[in-house]
Amino acid sequence: MMSEQHKHFAALAARVAGDRDKAAFAELFDFFAPRIKAYLRRLGLEDSAAEDIAQEVMIVLWHKANLFDPTKSSLSTWLFRVARNRRIDALRRDKSGLLDPDEPMLRPAEAPLPDAMMDGEQRDERVREALADLPAEQVGLVRMAFFLGYSHSRIADETGLPLGTVKSRIRLAFGRLRRALEQDEQVDTDF
Repeated sequence: MMSEQHKHFAALAARVAGDRDKAAFAELFDFFAPRIKAYLRRLGLEDSAAEDIAQEVMIVLWHKANLFDPTKSSLSTWLFRVARNRRIDALRRDKSGLLDPDEPMLRPAEAPLPDAMMDGEQRDERVREALADLPAEQVGLVRMAFFLGYSHSRIADETGLPLGTVKSRIRLAFGRLRRALEQDEQVDTDF
């Protein structure tokens, strides 16, 4: 079952593909570009390289939105797969010689099976539901740390909270998320 947000993003992508709708693209850019950059930073890319690849991914969306199929994956999954593949390409182009191009980890991922896609979408929905059950302040800290890629120090600076408080609240939020997701998993196995 596709969430409302996934439906909204799929509709925006269709407007980009069909009408070259700049407003739709701008909304997608504003939502996904910082998240893609944060994802790439978590994978170890320098800030400028992560920014460049995030820009490339958004250019792919602009030029190839017609290739996105909402029946096969969410737009988020599609864009993050493009980002992953662009990162691999960048690592392969790197002339440092530190990476073996035959390294299995650098091979593009195979398309997931339909069951795996459904499992992933269900897991994503469970995470969204678990996040919705957290206090708003904890959700904000989790989003800053893991969706925007902010360091704990930066979060402390932006929120005015002491660094120790930021760390403990994020740890508390993850404990609650873990328990909620483990409960969901236990319920699923009971059927």
